[in-house]
Amino acid sequence: MRADVAGESVPDLVRAAAERYADVEAVVEGRTRVTYAELGARVDRAAAACLANGVAPGDRVGIWAPNTLDWITAALGAVSAGAVLVPLNTRFKGAEAADVLRRSGARLLFVTGTFLGTSYVASLRRAAGQGPGDGPLPALPALRRAVVFSADAPPGFLTWKDFLASGEAVGEGEVRDRARAVRPSRPSDLIFTSGTTGRPKGAVITHAQTVRAYRIWSDLAGLTRGDRYLIVNPFFHTFGYKAGVIACLMRGATMIPQPVFNVDTVLANLAAERVSVLPGPPTLLQSLLDHPARDAHDLSALRLVVTGAAVVPLRLVERLRAELRVGTVLTAYGLSEAGGVVTMCRRGDDPAVIASTSGRAIPGTEVRVADAEGRPLAPGTPGEVLVRGFNVMTGYHEDERATAEVLSPDGWLRTGDVGVLDGAGNLRITDRLKDMFIVGGFNAYPAEIEQRLGLHPDVADVAVIGVPDARLGEVGRAYVVRRPGALLTGDDLIAWARREMANYKVPRTVEFVAELPRNASGKVVKGALRERVTG
Repeated sequence: MRADVAGESVPDLVRAAAERYADVEAVVEGRTRVTYAELGARVDRAAAACLANGVAPGDRVGIWAPNTLDWITAALGAVSAGAVLVPLNTRFKGAEAADVLRRSGARLLFVTGTFLGTSYVASLRRAAGQGPGDGPLPALPALRRAVVFSADAPPGFLTWKDFLASGEAVGEGEVRDRARAVRPSRPSDLIFTSGTTGRPKGAVITHAQTVRAYRIWSDLAGLTRGDRYLIVNPFFHTFGYKAGVIACLMRGATMIPQPVFNVDTVLANLAAERVSVLPGPPTLLQSLLDHPARDAHDLSALRLVVTGAAVVPLRLVERLRAELRVGTVLTAYGLSEAGGVVTMCRRGDDPAVIASTSGRAIPGTEVRVADAEGRPLAPGTPGEVLVRGFNVMTGYHEDERATAEVLSPDGWLRTGDVGVLDGAGNLRITDRLKDMFIVGGFNAYPAEIEQRLGLHPDVADVAVIGVPDARLGEVGRAYVVRRPGALLTGDDLIAWARREMANYKVPRTVEFVAELPRNASGKVVKGALRERVTG
């Protein structure tokens, strides 16, 4: 059986991998080593437990946890039971996670125990209510079950062990029938992303779109059976889940999940596991190259590096090739609304093309740079990047108005990014209409941050922009108008923000102003704020 047949569903992919790559290592996590046959069995067991706990086809299932074998097993088990996966950012605070769970209507949640010193269950219970109720979290009425990846669970929650045990009465045939019934045209996942309004929106992507896109990604990257893939990119993002887990399932590559980016751990994993594939943001790669103990580790197995749409210095590409002797270095561009991949460089491209562009449109996808009216612009002229093709989302979950704002009747997706195409069709991203900035590989959306900061009782008005940072690439700077009589300091607001939002969203600096620059329609002129930084 082929493991990469067009039109398959993700459950089909799991089963094909279990059969085709049965004895190949699928996942390595510390001392735990699981073959593809064993991973298939684990996924079936998780799917059985989903059935036993009432998961019906089309139900949304949330997962809020770092990169682990349990994440892979639970996510693939839920999807094999016909559910739509809703990954949650591990940097979220409880209120942010509860909002996504509420708006997605998640029926089941998988959540980590304590991670990076924080009890995710406790933060979620504080945000979503606790006490008597039909479900584990009364403020989330759609949520019927919550499962904790730990040995202990609070009242109303199940441990991972007990959850799996609850599916033992479900027959193997019933599990397989449910998996086979998943149609390629049905939604496979719901990835929440923020837009210009700051309100998270769930991009709906189907099984067929996912399988086709990451077959192409695997082809262009040159991923092969026997590759050993260190997945540092978080699973809650398409770069980690789809370009990681899904791509490995297709090709029989070994997944080595790393829960937290730590350069010492990356180096240790690269050497100990003879890692051959390492996708990640430029900040990760730069940290790796500059680590003082790098030469003490054997990195000779590393042959493939793929990085994202952030600016990639030519020197970085050259160093990866010269110092680490990485045979293939590629750049790519994507967004959740287009399944995570739109353009990619090709193997053999000139290093200058790889460093200065995000490559060309993947097969089956068109990329256009257009003016405000959607008219195509000539090569070399900056404009909004538009995308059309098989990979474009079916729409935003239960949000027809937002969908109509970004999807034209003839199928063009407005990305909100500003870019330039060269004569060969290579795309260079030059700016972001949405004002998004990237903090160490994480997308930060000013409107969302501004909305949260505006809740502070001493803040009358606020605007956030991204400013350059030597370590993280960009960080946030907040321009704040205090309420009359308020004595709020920058340190006070930053400390408050750290309690209210994911750390990468928290502005690193605060500047107080008498008023924000606005145009005639009342919108903040962020160009004027940026000039204060550069000028």
